[in-house]
Amino acid sequence: MKKVLMALLVLTAVGCTTDSYEKGEGRYSLMQADLCELAVDGQKRGHRFVTDDGDSYLLTVPVTTKWIETADTVYRALLYYNKVDDGKAEALSASAVATLKPVEHWRFKELPADPMGLESAWLSASGKYLNLGLLIKTGRVDDEEAPHTLGLAQDTVYRRDDGRRTACYRLLHSQNGIPEHYTSRRYVSILLPQPRPDTIRLSVQTYDGRLERTFTPRTLTNDTKTE
Repeated sequence: MKKVLMALLVLTAVGCTTDSYEKGEGRYSLMQADLCELAVDGQKRGHRFVTDDGDSYLLTVPVTTKWIETADTVYRALLYYNKVDDGKAEALSASAVATLKPVEHWRFKELPADPMGLESAWLSASGKYLNLGLLIKTGRVDDEEAPHTLGLAQDTVYRRDDGRRTACYRLLHSQNGIPEHYTSRRYVSILLPQPRPDTIRLSVQTYDGRLERTFTPRTLTNDTKTE
C-alpha cells in the first residue's frame, strides 16, 4: 500500500520591511496585504494575481523570487502591494504560502500531533480555500532555521439524509525535534476538494488541548476544546 508523506513547510522570514517610517502618502502608507493566487509566466515571473475576494491585478513590475521554480503555473502567495491604477498594482513583497490538500488518514506513514497555536481561521470568499494563521514554536539548529512538517488528514466524511456532507479534517504537525525558542506566525491554506463539503470540521492539537472548529460557507461556529 502506497503511503503519503507529509508536506514540508519551511519557516523562512516573510513580510515587508522599510528602514525608516514614512509619514503621509509614502510608498508604504497605502500598503495592502492579501492571500492570493499568483500567476507565473514562462520566465518564472509573477505577473498577475487574484485576491481571495476575487479582485484581479496586473503587476507593474513582475515578481521574481527564488521560491518560484515552475513556469506557466499558479502559486499560493501572501502579497504586500500598493494599488497604482485601476486593475494594476505595485508589489512590495511576496512570500509563498504552503497549501495543503486533505488526504485519507490511512494513507499517511504517521500521524504526528505536536502542538501549535491557531491564531485565526477563515474561508475565502469563493469557498475555495480555508486559510489558517498558525503560531509555531521554532528555533535554529546548526545556525539554520529548521523546517517543520505539516499535513492534513481526512478522518471521515459524513453524508446526511438530505445529501449534505460534513468533512472531518485533522491538522498534522511534526516538530521534528526543533527547539522552541520563539514563536513564528505563518499562514497556511487548505485547498478544499471538489465537490466542496457543506460543512468542515477542523481539529488542531494546541498547547491547551485539542481545538475543533466548524466552518460553513458563511458562518463560523464557536470553538470547542477537548483534552
